[in-house]
Amino acid sequence: MAWLYLLTAGLLEIAWAVGLKYTHGFSRPVPSALTVAAMIASIWFLALALKSLPLGTAYAIWTGIGTIGTVIVGIVWLGEAAGAFRLACIFLIVAGIAGLKASTPA
Repeated sequence: MAWLYLLTAGLLEIAWAVGLKYTHGFSRPVPSALTVAAMIASIWFLALALKSLPLGTAYAIWTGIGTIGTVIVGIVWLGEAAGAFRLACIFLIVAGIAGLKASTPA
C-alpha cells in the first residue's frame, strides 16, 4: 500500500506543480485553491508512504515522479522543447527511480 500512496503523492505533485502556472502568482482564487489542495494532499500521501518506506528512497521517488511528470506535461501540453539531451536526462531519472524501487524491500 505504501507504494500506491507514494505514486499518488507523486501524481499530486505533478498536479500542484502544473497548477502553479495557472495561479498567476496566487492571484487567481480557484486555481490557487486547487493548487494548495493538491500540495496538502501530496504531502499527506507522502507522509502515509513514509510510515513503511525509507525516507531517502520515498523522497527521491516522490520528487522524481513529480519532475518527470511535470517535464512531460510541459512538453506535451505546454509546448516546451523535447530535445534528445532533455529526453535522455528524463530517462536517467526514470532509471534512478527504478533502481531505488528495486533496492528497497517491499
